[in-house]
Amino acid sequence: MAVLGSSFPTLMDVARRLDPDGKIATISEIMAQYNEILEDMQWKEGNLPTGEKTTVRTGLPSGTWRKLNYGVTQSKSETAQITDSTGMLEAYAEVDKDLADLNGNTSEFRLSEDRAFLEGMNQQFASTLFYGDTSVNPERFNGIAPRYSSLTSTVRSSANIITGGGNGSNDNTSIYLITWGPLSTYGIYPKGSKAGFQHTDLGEQTLYDTNTPIGKYQGYRTHYQWKCGLVMRDWRFNVRIANINVAALTLDGATGAKLIDLMVQALEILPPGNMGNMVFYCNKTVRSYLRRQMMNKTNLHLTYEQIAGKHVVAFDGVPVRRSDAILNTEATVS
Repeated sequence: MAVLGSSFPTLMDVARRLDPDGKIATISEIMAQYNEILEDMQWKEGNLPTGEKTTVRTGLPSGTWRKLNYGVTQSKSETAQITDSTGMLEAYAEVDKDLADLNGNTSEFRLSEDRAFLEGMNQQFASTLFYGDTSVNPERFNGIAPRYSSLTSTVRSSANIITGGGNGSNDNTSIYLITWGPLSTYGIYPKGSKAGFQHTDLGEQTLYDTNTPIGKYQGYRTHYQWKCGLVMRDWRFNVRIANINVAALTLDGATGAKLIDLMVQALEILPPGNMGNMVFYCNKTVRSYLRRQMMNKTNLHLTYEQIAGKHVVAFDGVPVRRSDAILNTEATVS
């Protein structure tokens, strides 16, 4: 099925295109190994050095049923301009020079040691992607959950929140259905940057240990910087299944949240028209229940599918990705 508005490249695609020497592309591939979201998320260069200004449609013109000899009432679409900012995520990786040189291939050894720092950055990014709130942490970017955080009818996005029935104060989790695409939701990096990611080899430096008194030694230092953000052009193409009480989950759904039913509801909420690539995201606890439900022969919604050469759990053909950045301690959405 054709996707309206085409699509943007993934982070790895952007890195390969903009980084001829391949260093950033290699790092992006490593990061994707730790973060399945990066295999789905589409990225665009922002139209601002610090983010992206977009025009979001908030209302549609109604049109008029016209009678003969009567005119057409004027109507217009309603729009709003929104600026989404990018945040700067940085890390310095350090390794003892003698240890790195012992390996015989210093560059490869340093990159293997840097994986821990890249994984840490990945976890920070994923956490911000779901829970980032610039009113609380202005140095980050606005994530998904704060945009779907109220069931008040006057809040437009409330129409795309389904409640799983949990009502505890801080013992819930969510499943997020995201549509990645140019007209729905996508990641951004600053105008003029290489996918927002910078890798700078600072070479040999004098490092300091954590002993008392402090000791010095020679080592290698690498600086990583990732400038990234999130744009949501149309909230109607995402759904949050909130208030899933983790402790009450059961394999057959006889009690607690009925995951299959909730996920069917989420898919049916989306407007008609394929506006991008749909993906479900949940943490390991929830996906564990879904995978074990695959053993139930009466459940025809859950399957294993080949996506980009990998076995992926899918629900009604929509991939179900795991992200442990999604908490089991979410507050109740009310």
